[in-house]
Amino acid sequence: MNDLMVVADRTAEWRKLKALVLDSVSSPITKRVYNLGLDEFIAWYMQEPRPGFSKATVAAWRVHLEGRDLGSISINVRITAVRKLALEAADNGLLAAEIASGIGRIKGVPTRGVRTGNWLSLAQAQLLLNTPNIATLKGLRDRAIFAVLLGCGLRRSEVAAMTFKHVQQRDNRWCIVDLVGKHGRVRTVPMPTWVKGAIDAWADAAQVSDGHVFRPVNRGAKVCRERLSEKVVWQMLRPYVTAAGLPPIAPHDLRRTTAKLCRAAGGELEQIQMLLGHSSVQTTEKYLGTKQNLVYAPNDGIKLMVDS
Repeated sequence: MNDLMVVADRTAEWRKLKALVLDSVSSPITKRVYNLGLDEFIAWYMQEPRPGFSKATVAAWRVHLEGRDLGSISINVRITAVRKLALEAADNGLLAAEIASGIGRIKGVPTRGVRTGNWLSLAQAQLLLNTPNIATLKGLRDRAIFAVLLGCGLRRSEVAAMTFKHVQQRDNRWCIVDLVGKHGRVRTVPMPTWVKGAIDAWADAAQVSDGHVFRPVNRGAKVCRERLSEKVVWQMLRPYVTAAGLPPIAPHDLRRTTAKLCRAAGGELEQIQMLLGHSSVQTTEKYLGTKQNLVYAPNDGIKLMVDS
C-alpha cells in the first residue's frame, strides 16, 4: 500500500495535490484542461476500491478513457495530467519515486492520422475582414483583431497581450517589436500597412494610445481600461464566421491562414517561420545563416484591404 492510498478518501488531500499540478503550468488553457482531467481521474479512482495509485491503476484509467470513445488528443492530455500528479505526489513524499517513475512511463494512445487544421482562402479571409460593422467601436476593434490575426499570424494570447509600446518602426516600416510568445520566446513581427491602418482606425475612434491595444467595449459603447482576455478573442470570432457563412474555424486557424497566404504569395519558408515564432526558428537561422527581413517581409504579400 503506498502513502497516497491512505489519503485517497480525503478529498481535501487530493485537491491540495491537484493544486500543485495546476500551479506548475502557466497557460490558462492548460490549467483548465488539466483541472478537468484530474477531476475526472479522482472521481473515477474513488468510485470503488483501487489497488493504490500505481502504474497498473493509471493503465486501467487509460483503458477507461478509450472506452469512452474520446479522441487521442483528449486521452493523452488526461494521461499527461495524471503523470504530473504522480510526479507532484512523489516530490511531496506521498508516493514512492519508483512508483511515480512507473506511472511516468505510461504511454498515451497513438494519434490517428495527422491534423492539418483549417485555413481560409484569400477571398474568405477578405470576407471575414469585411464582416465587422466598422460604424461601431466594437466593429472597428474586431476588424483590427482580425487584421492582426490574419496579417501578422499572432496567437490569441499575443493579441490580448499586445500594447502600443509593441507597435514601433524598424527599417522604415511598422512592426510589433519584442513580442513575447510561447515559452517566452521573443520576436519582432513585421506589420503590413493594411494591418496598421485597421489598428489606427480602432485606436483613433476609441481614443486609446497607450497600454493594451485591444480593450473590452461595454454595451454603452464605452471602452474599458482593462485588457481584452484570450477567451474574448476566441468567443468574438464565432458569430462573425457564422455571419460570413464560413466553415467553423478557431483563432489559431487564422494564424495557419497567415502561413498559407504568405507561402502562396512567394514568402520564403524560413522567413515565415520567423514571422510566426515557431520553435525551430533559431535552428533554422543557424543552419541557413539567415536574418529576418523586415524590409521585404513575407506577410507583405497578403493582399487584403481595409476600407477607410
